[in-house]
Amino acid sequence: MAKQTKRFEMTKLRRTANAVIGGFVKFGIGPAELHLLTTRGSKSGFLRTTPVSLVENDQGRFLVAPYGPVGWVRNIRKDGFATLRRGGWIELVSVTEVGPLRAAPVLRDYLDHPRAAVVGPHFEVEPGAPVESFVEIADAHPVFEIVRSTTVRL
Repeated sequence: MAKQTKRFEMTKLRRTANAVIGGFVKFGIGPAELHLLTTRGSKSGFLRTTPVSLVENDQGRFLVAPYGPVGWVRNIRKDGFATLRRGGWIELVSVTEVGPLRAAPVLRDYLDHPRAAVVGPHFEVEPGAPVESFVEIADAHPVFEIVRSTTVRL
């Protein structure tokens, strides 16, 4: 039985938390998987930055959208590239969206982590559920594989 999921809402508290987390990540402070993702707005053309948590495993490196097709997802779908920043390093990345079968184990890895305390309510399945359960929800949580990257020092 699937659980009821929370709808993502950008509140003042979340915006403030993102700014604080972003400040730490900009200086390389915090968990190694946290990065600042910058995309170009699909309509406005303005640069948009948000903290993201990467999944790195033996299949590759992935960006996961735990809240569904939010702004950065629409932007990256349009362009296919973005930048990741952590500390004094900026990584220019090209990405490709993966299908449900490839996304399922990545989503499971994403949820099998302490970050599940924050993003877990936005998933229809529990951490540790079988991979087949994640195949069913993969369309609601886009996953992008980083296929090419170039890193530069600031």
